[in-house]
Amino acid sequence: MHPLDQPQPPITIGSPRYRQANLALFCAGFITFVTLYDLQPLLPLFTREFSISPATSSLTLSISTATLAIGMLFSGLTSDAIGRKPVMVTALILTSLLAIATAFSTTLPTLLLIRFAQGAVLAGVPSVAMAYLGEEMDATAIASAMGLYISGNAVGGMSGRVVTAIMADYLPWRSAIGLTGCVSLLLAFSFIRLLPASTRFQKRRLDLRTLLPSLLHHLKDPGMLCLFGVAFLCMGCFISLYNYIGFRLLLKPYSLSQSVISLIFLIYFLGSLSSAMMGRLIQRFGRRFVIRATIAAMACGILLTLPRSLISIIAGIALFTCGFFGVHSIASGWVSRRATSYRAQASSLYLFSYYLGSSISGTLGGYFWSSYAWPGVAAMICLLLLAAFGCTEQLSRRYAEHTT
Repeated sequence: MHPLDQPQPPITIGSPRYRQANLALFCAGFITFVTLYDLQPLLPLFTREFSISPATSSLTLSISTATLAIGMLFSGLTSDAIGRKPVMVTALILTSLLAIATAFSTTLPTLLLIRFAQGAVLAGVPSVAMAYLGEEMDATAIASAMGLYISGNAVGGMSGRVVTAIMADYLPWRSAIGLTGCVSLLLAFSFIRLLPASTRFQKRRLDLRTLLPSLLHHLKDPGMLCLFGVAFLCMGCFISLYNYIGFRLLLKPYSLSQSVISLIFLIYFLGSLSSAMMGRLIQRFGRRFVIRATIAAMACGILLTLPRSLISIIAGIALFTCGFFGVHSIASGWVSRRATSYRAQASSLYLFSYYLGSSISGTLGGYFWSSYAWPGVAAMICLLLLAAFGCTEQLSRRYAEHTT
């Protein structure tokens, strides 16, 4: 009998299905972020190889996050018709193959074309994974499951950045990206085997005419708009810091090598731990307090990067990273709980805002770097964080009834 004919109860914390789903989605998050961000530590290298500005080199990342953002507006609707798991499987296999294809790119336009396609296919993972968790997990398990999924994102993002940078010191950077694609392809097959089939998914006919009404349903909710604003602003801050801190540390008085700079991305382990802890902190202090505290931690972290002391810079990046992953874990889980219908579209809009912020601020930060060096980038980040804090204040004052 088809699983939908005998729906199982929601996945609860500690059950075998909970462990399988979390491991599978950890792999999915890893693949998504290792293939999306493996070029980020190479931006200074691109400025030299292709004789381009820092802002232009950031397009190798921004073009992927832009197509990812747009694609996610359609991925939810597609998964409503086809199913959550098939869409994610297709996306993970294709992004792995495109990473392998990067090894054969010889020009900047070719590289940008591959990255354009990679962002588009990756749209089939993040919002669909969030929708899967919202449907299949018990209400008490969503926060911890979302935190563990985001931990996979953190580990994938860290691994892509660190391993790529280190391998690029010993191999051509194209070969390094190709090897990353091979590892990702193996993990994609593990995802296929591990992820439990959807049992609470309700299939809908694919009808693009329903896309706009489903998106408008969430855009009419001011509370959702506040959460989308937090995603846009905080992700813009995060990507700007990591895009341009490498440029700063290559210069005097630091003059660090690309491999040494890449070790800063090991701080992602702290981000992974931070996101996994958010469920417990929310239960103790509430979403409103914790999300504001994590944004405040990001602000303190960026201020710590202003002194010339390398220790202060690393401490600031660590605090900033922990704060960011906390914000993302809370806000994404909040969206899933708040959406009573069109869950995939709610997740799509959240992540559309998230990656649009990455694309816009990630490139905009290059102009601040070129004009005002690191203090300019830090000032831009502080302004964005102030706006994000304003979004959470608005959410707390006017929509407190939806915070549980």
